[in-house]
Amino acid sequence: MLYFSPWKTGTIIAVILIGLLFTLPNFIPANQRVDATGEPVGIWQTLPHQTINLGLDLRGGSHLVFEVDMEQVREERLENLAGDVRAAFMEAPLIPAARPAAVGDQVVVRLSNPDDMEEALSRLDDVNEPITTASGSQGFQRTLEITSDPDGRTIRLSITEAAFEAIQQRTIAQSIEVIRRRVDSTGTTEPNIARQGDDRVLVQVPGENDPQRIIELVGTTARMSFHLVEANVDPGPDGQGRTPPGVMIRGTDEPTEPFLAVQSRALVTGEQLTRASQSFDENGAPAVSFSFNTSGARAFGEATAGNVGRRFAILLDDTIISAPRINSPILGGSGIIQGGFTVESANDLANMLNAGALPAELTPIEQRTVGPGLGQDSIDRGQNAIAIGFSLVIVFMVLTYGLFGIYATIALLVNVLLLLGGLSGLQATLTLPGIAGIILTIGMAVDANVLIFERIREEYRQGRTVINAIEAGYDRAFAAIIDANVTTFIAAAVLYLLGAGPVQGFAVTLGIGILTSVFTAFVFSRLLVATWVRLARPKTLAI
Repeated sequence: MLYFSPWKTGTIIAVILIGLLFTLPNFIPANQRVDATGEPVGIWQTLPHQTINLGLDLRGGSHLVFEVDMEQVREERLENLAGDVRAAFMEAPLIPAARPAAVGDQVVVRLSNPDDMEEALSRLDDVNEPITTASGSQGFQRTLEITSDPDGRTIRLSITEAAFEAIQQRTIAQSIEVIRRRVDSTGTTEPNIARQGDDRVLVQVPGENDPQRIIELVGTTARMSFHLVEANVDPGPDGQGRTPPGVMIRGTDEPTEPFLAVQSRALVTGEQLTRASQSFDENGAPAVSFSFNTSGARAFGEATAGNVGRRFAILLDDTIISAPRINSPILGGSGIIQGGFTVESANDLANMLNAGALPAELTPIEQRTVGPGLGQDSIDRGQNAIAIGFSLVIVFMVLTYGLFGIYATIALLVNVLLLLGGLSGLQATLTLPGIAGIILTIGMAVDANVLIFERIREEYRQGRTVINAIEAGYDRAFAAIIDANVTTFIAAAVLYLLGAGPVQGFAVTLGIGILTSVFTAFVFSRLLVATWVRLARPKTLAI
């Protein structure tokens, strides 16, 4: 119907005003909206201050590809398997055997007594667990292939291809999740992190023009552990000193003390950390504060209480980053790491510890920097494309439908503003494909108006009055408009769920554009036409 009650009119106007409020910050300089820390200032403390995030192709930034060291994963898995075999044979009754060893792609163990073969295979069958996929589900296939040599003493265990593929899938998925947490913690907006091939991870960080910082942040495995320092063991000037059993030599970041001997057994590990944050020490120098969970706090407290006066080393990826002295028992389950940090490096280390350790080493094999100038050129081209497309649509609509074409143009302008407001409110990322989505939205919105106006023209030619023709045109075009937009919205949802990066940006723009198009083409333009009919009371319809 062409009658709009006051509350309906007020609701439509309110929706448009809210959309304009979310769109407005995009046209206000950043220094007038937020301070240096990104917090809103002045009137923007009560109004929406977010702007559209620009993707790598528009804003510039860093593009990197990392390769996951799957050979390291295989070696670690074989070492763990050798330990599992040894533990299985150590259970009562003991099965005498040589120490299990990783040889090539197998774990080999030789029994002392051939009569123990049946019992040994039975225990190893318990070690042979079902394959666990990346989603956590288990199937009927087993992880190991277990064979025995004709000599009746030697057992060989190898990881099946299906099991290693599942391990690879889990490793990549875990790496992506850790990378995402690390990069998100830096404050960058909408990084694109996705799998590429079998063993590679793509990382795109808009606005970050220093790829080396991302490499250091992402590429560090971040395995942290705490070890007691053995002061009586000389590590030697080159770190090749002789060490007793249970002691190892590790490098430091201190030129005056390049190597230290530490106990191999860790007091506590980074897995027991619950929180890490950038802070300052008693001298005002940047540092990293941390706290342990209950078990970690108890172990750390017992270790420091029994070793007052000794030093303990904090190792990050087998490198000593700090080696303070224990002046008193640390019983609160928290402490501080000092190591000549800057505020940025301390913050990066805290972020890495909070995100967790990578399951495998990452090696950067490709890195590019997209300059802001190239991004600005893309923005300019996108704006020109939108302006040209918008102008051509306006000319077509006005020449074809006259006054109704003007109303369609007004609705189209509101549609674009609501779309920009939606992108700003959701903090979605706009990329070049996203700009293509805006242009497609303009075409779809016009398509809805064309359906309505052609239906009105048809009804009017069949002898209906002006009001009846307009009402029938909107009512009978509604079903076709909804059908077309629902199917397109489903396609956009599938693109968003299955796509990545720019494809998702296109899907988000298209999805929001569909909602705003239906609102402006069917609701807002109808309000404009109804207002014209009520004020002008036309006797004929020129369309």
